[in-house]
Amino acid sequence: MLSVFLLKLDWKELLMGHEEWSFLLEIILRTVIMFLTIIIGLRVLGKRGVKQLSIFELVVIIGLGSAAGDPMFNKDVGIISSIVVFIVIIFLYTIVTYFIAKNKKFEQLIEGKPICLIENGEFSIENFKKENLGSDEFFAELRLRGISHLGQIEKAIEESSGEISVFFYEDEMVKYGLPIMPDSLDHPLKVITQKGKYSCTFCGYTQEKQIGDTGNCKKCKKEEWVCSSNKKRIT
Repeated sequence: MLSVFLLKLDWKELLMGHEEWSFLLEIILRTVIMFLTIIIGLRVLGKRGVKQLSIFELVVIIGLGSAAGDPMFNKDVGIISSIVVFIVIIFLYTIVTYFIAKNKKFEQLIEGKPICLIENGEFSIENFKKENLGSDEFFAELRLRGISHLGQIEKAIEESSGEISVFFYEDEMVKYGLPIMPDSLDHPLKVITQKGKYSCTFCGYTQEKQIGDTGNCKKCKKEEWVCSSNKKRIT
């Protein structure tokens, strides 16, 4: 049955669709032209458009990619039409970047602004909620920078590009803070059996606890805590 099916299969239509084999040479030519057009377009955009992608610049890159991709293999899409799209996108990019340089409010509207996520070793809760950033993802980003607990951090800022900038305390100023190592938050406490420093698992607020019920966090009103850490960073 399978052999009969394979024999009856129209291999040309499967591999080439409705185009002739000679169209392969045209595809090669189209791809070369659009490849060169992409290079020229990115050169016009400049290094900033390639290295630091904001939301606006990502839209520009996606637009250029879409305009370049279709004419490479689609016979119904003319190369001139795609090049016109390139010119319009680059023109709009130039206009928008001009106004971004001239007007701070316009820049923040288009590209967003830096957001402080951690200050003095604790989460800026409202800012963190706005960014829809998962704590596991964020903690992984911090661990890659050699951070084991929030008490090592003076400030952590999410830049408009999405990257995280971290400013550290000097070793002698490192505070007790919420540990962020894997599994460190898996067993939160609601009852304290040993006096010491504890951190709220939700916001990182840290205080000394006595034996007994943990009570609610003064900052976020949550009631789950873990033992704090004050280890120095090893760099």
